[in-house]
Amino acid sequence: MADEPGHDLPPAPPVAAAQQLAAEGEVAIGAPPAGIPGQERSERVRRVIVYVLLFFVSLLFFIPFFWSVTTSLKTLPESVGFDLLPDNPSIRAYRSALSAYDFDRYFLNSVFLASVVTLSTLFLASLGGYAFARLRFPGREVLFFLVLATLMIPNELRLVPVFQMLIDFPVAHVNLLGTYQGYFVINLVTATSLFLMRQYFLTIPKDYEEAAKLDGAGYFKTYWRVMLPLAGPALAAVTILTFQGTWNDFFWPLIIFLGDETKYTLPLGIFQFRTQFYTQWPELMAASVIAIVPIALIYVFFQRYFVAGVTAAGVKG
Repeated sequence: MADEPGHDLPPAPPVAAAQQLAAEGEVAIGAPPAGIPGQERSERVRRVIVYVLLFFVSLLFFIPFFWSVTTSLKTLPESVGFDLLPDNPSIRAYRSALSAYDFDRYFLNSVFLASVVTLSTLFLASLGGYAFARLRFPGREVLFFLVLATLMIPNELRLVPVFQMLIDFPVAHVNLLGTYQGYFVINLVTATSLFLMRQYFLTIPKDYEEAAKLDGAGYFKTYWRVMLPLAGPALAAVTILTFQGTWNDFFWPLIIFLGDETKYTLPLGIFQFRTQFYTQWPELMAASVIAIVPIALIYVFFQRYFVAGVTAAGVKG
């Protein structure tokens, strides 16, 4: 040991050497240590190319929206020209769009339908996704793939069966055409929402469920009290996709409501600005911009959760 007698301690460094080391110069603060190479030029070039491509892609998506906004500020003669910017910008088209037809009614109908369909989809998709992800029952995988197979069936192919079903709804034997209930029945839940919820539940560790079982919680209580609060990002993704899809839906409201203008939604109302021989371009674009605002606000508030939910749902098979 070093503290035992008979063992010499190593000599202390000379003071002159330490003073000489300190006097050689100051080290620049934040300078990279010698031996660590800087960023390669090829990597910087790749990054610049990626940014340039992303800029042009974003510009490609932004130009149609910018054209819609500028057209809504033009007069009708200006809107048929090729000038991108209006000579005398005016919000006349917005006042005309809001007062034309029954625009307020269309807006409220869209809010009502989108809200109800979104709530029903959130509950049924999360409940079904939890069952497909966690419960074990015969034919589970086959049933799940059958649900996903419905994604390949277009609405036009389902038109006649759905129409016949709504004329004489099974069991109840009531006619649901021309009613809100008919629209809700065929939009209770989508395969896309069910898939996203199932994939996200697969990423949640099973330790939470086991802890809930030790506390005496059943399947539904575990889903409601434990799993559902943990699925916030997936719920946000389903909310945005469902609300947007219902808000922009044109096909099914046109078929189900049978021309009843009191039940028209915004897409059907906006279409009335275009007739066989005449199109009110400024009013049409103004109504379109107004219809975009709620979707943009929802995406702004839920953007972070939406990206997290979609990303997490795609990493687990």
